[in-house]
Amino acid sequence: MLMEWNELVITVNNEAVDASINILMENGAGGVQIDDSKGLDNVDIITYFPDNFPLMELIPELEVKIKNLEKFGLTVGQGKVKVTNMGNDTWVDVWKKYYHPVRITRYLTIVPSWEEYTPRQKDEKIIRLDPGRAFGTGTHPTTLLALQALESYIRGDESLIDVGTGSGVLSIAAKYFGAGDIYAYDIDDDAVSAAKENLDLNPISKDVHIAANDLLNGIDKKVDVIVANILAEVIELLIPQAKQTLKDGGLFITSGIIVDKKDKILEQLQTAGFIIDEILNKKDWFSIVAHKPNVGEE
Repeated sequence: MLMEWNELVITVNNEAVDASINILMENGAGGVQIDDSKGLDNVDIITYFPDNFPLMELIPELEVKIKNLEKFGLTVGQGKVKVTNMGNDTWVDVWKKYYHPVRITRYLTIVPSWEEYTPRQKDEKIIRLDPGRAFGTGTHPTTLLALQALESYIRGDESLIDVGTGSGVLSIAAKYFGAGDIYAYDIDDDAVSAAKENLDLNPISKDVHIAANDLLNGIDKKVDVIVANILAEVIELLIPQAKQTLKDGGLFITSGIIVDKKDKILEQLQTAGFIIDEILNKKDWFSIVAHKPNVGEE
């Protein structure tokens, strides 16, 4: 029996888009797409939930949380929530309306698996993705920030753990940047399946190890880099685990941090003994690059 899907569309002012996406992610949304063709005052945020998800119970809560964004000085606009049943197995076809090749860093271009694309420059690297039912098409500010950090800090042959891998885009990019052994984990089985498919689409990432796992629970290996593009509330739980899992001098790259959570994450990183190297920012989102001190550096 084919699964049915419900399309949920939230219409807000452009100013409230990032915060609204954060609310959706906190309430179980996977991938999102943005349609701003109607103008900045009426931007549609589009996501999908399986028919067995208690969506109708969630809608009133979403409406209240989005309206409350005005208390933080954001212009919400309509704040309208609309749900449409999409029927059987139409999810991927809907993605194709919104998802097209996009250059995301100096060297990387993300291309949907169903589109033909010819590199425009000799050193351009192509990541082929099918977003599946996992967050991380590469175009959201949190993913872009994590990719920029990886491009800046990977030197070559580092062992790396990608926590909350989603579509697997960060692991694939890290391979292009020269990382060595990569271990990608996600608590969501759908995300693991989507990531496996995307890894298979990109030969460079054929040796990435991927499995379902809850953060770093039960992981006893030591690595050079940990990257996590996840919610700030989850990063809080990850910080002490990352400290234990990183080698001395190892990098901890976090993204998915909304502006009002930045100071708290910075404080917790420093309390745990991390040294802050760089804070990256795009719109209302932040990525923090920190490292575990070498012996004698603390």
